[in-house]
Amino acid sequence: MNRNLAVLVTAIFIVLSVPSTSGAQSIWDFLAVDRLFHHRKILRDVDLYCESWKFTVETNDAAAWTFLPARCKDFVRDYMTGDRYRSDSDAVANASLAFADTVEIAGDGKDGWVFDIDETLLSNIPYYDKHGFGTEVFDESSYNEWAEKAKAPAILASLRLYNELKKRGFKIFLLTGRNEDQRNSTEKNLHYAGYSDWERLILRGSSDQGKLATLYKSERRKGLKEDEGYRIHGSSGDQWSDLMGFAEAKRSFKHPNPMYYIA
Repeated sequence: MNRNLAVLVTAIFIVLSVPSTSGAQSIWDFLAVDRLFHHRKILRDVDLYCESWKFTVETNDAAAWTFLPARCKDFVRDYMTGDRYRSDSDAVANASLAFADTVEIAGDGKDGWVFDIDETLLSNIPYYDKHGFGTEVFDESSYNEWAEKAKAPAILASLRLYNELKKRGFKIFLLTGRNEDQRNSTEKNLHYAGYSDWERLILRGSSDQGKLATLYKSERRKGLKEDEGYRIHGSSGDQWSDLMGFAEAKRSFKHPNPMYYIA
């Protein structure tokens, strides 16, 4: 027998088996059980849909998308604020460190690791909690107001990874899509969240405006590798555009983020 049908039949049997002073009361009890069963099935179906949707996002099968499906708001909120997100972030950090331990640091100061910032080192959950967790069209103005406050907390798994890479002798480059005029607030936020001693913070300059993130970040990695002689062993980012393109790192590590997509 189908498992769901078996559960419903069992519930009906229990209701009908309980003595009642009123036949009508038994009917209402049955209807209540039926509604509860139906409600749970709806919730389960939504969770399945949203879990599969998140999978296509993280694997880049979804490709370009604009905003989160409205029915997945609660699912993504629970994920981003719950144990699963922390566990996934820890898993990425652990995999990154396992690779880092295979790298022979030359000692010439040219062994590098590139990090994105937003949703990679810093969490903007306090902002997205008030803006639909990705179900709303991105509002650059309100986001910039939030970023200017420099209060985004660290993603703890990433802070651990960052500090361990420094101990191992990697030079840390922060390559962000934020604009040059946000340098002060970005540095302030990074220090607030516990990050320090990076080699360089790279932001979009005037010549980078209008470029897709994939092109902009590829060009900057190319400059580090070909013009300055750095060996970029690892790259960490929450967007595929942080990691793909050209002049890629030897290994790239995708951090979880089902809230938004950047090309």
